[in-house]
Amino acid sequence: MGIADDAVEVRARGWRTLVALHGLIETRLERELQAAHELSVVEFTVLDALSRQDGWHMRMQQLARAAALSSSATTRLVTRLEDRGLLTRILCVDDRRGIYTELTAAGHALLDHARPTHDRVLEDALTEASDVPELSALVDAIHAPVP
Repeated sequence: MGIADDAVEVRARGWRTLVALHGLIETRLERELQAAHELSVVEFTVLDALSRQDGWHMRMQQLARAAALSSSATTRLVTRLEDRGLLTRILCVDDRRGIYTELTAAGHALLDHARPTHDRVLEDALTEASDVPELSALVDAIHAPVP
């Protein structure tokens, strides 16, 4: 195995570690958010992204990027959340093809209620992962201050 092959293996190992940690966290979050709030992880992610706009709304394509979804999956998700009264769509005044989304009061309330569950489960999952030798370095990197 040459240096180039070693570099490929290091990247692949890093990717597998990241996927393992992501899977552990997402599984726990999905189970707890569904049970306590009837909210999926991706629904929580969308509500959270919208809540961070400080009174502004997001275009659908921005929301798709924030939730790591395709445009069609984002549209279906927004429709479900709109049907539940958690967000609303607004036509862009400047560009009639543009559609914005923003949280409703019910969306804010559900997010405020669900956030402590999300934060607790995330911290518990990271604590558990820190005891797994293969995952501990990645957990440490997550907790490291950003320069």
